[in-house]
Amino acid sequence: MNHYHSSVYELWNKFIQSKPEFKDEKFDSWHFCNTENCANKLVELVKKGIKRATTSLKYWYERGDEHYPFVGEFNVITNWDGVAQCISRTVKVTILPFKDVTDEMAFIEEEGDKSLKYWKEGHFEFFQNDLKNVKINFTEDMQVVFEEFEMIYEKNF
Repeated sequence: MNHYHSSVYELWNKFIQSKPEFKDEKFDSWHFCNTENCANKLVELVKKGIKRATTSLKYWYERGDEHYPFVGEFNVITNWDGVAQCISRTVKVTILPFKDVTDEMAFIEEEGDKSLKYWKEGHFEFFQNDLKNVKINFTEDMQVVFEEFEMIYEKNF
């Protein structure tokens, strides 16, 4: 069993009170990025309904470090400190080579100027740094997992 910040369970319980049909569902909890500023900025974009997707490396799922996201999955998204901010639900998962990410995908991930160029530059650097500890060089041919979601419940306490 995962041990999250108490606010994660509190937000999930408030959500279940408002939507009892989901009482038997499980959820995951996480934050964006690997820096405090980025994590906090991106969760705010989700809460505003602007950011509707995220991208991760397929490599980490293949290694077993993470479970693949799936359509219908609930996620309690936190700030950097692990404090619950909102709940999202996965609506689509696409696995594709990094080089095949489209303008539309970059736009709905909503980072920077929303352009594919900005998205690719930022994510290439992020993935390259992410793989340093395992001594793998990131290439544009590597597979990414593009997860689209909708924000379904926001912290209001």
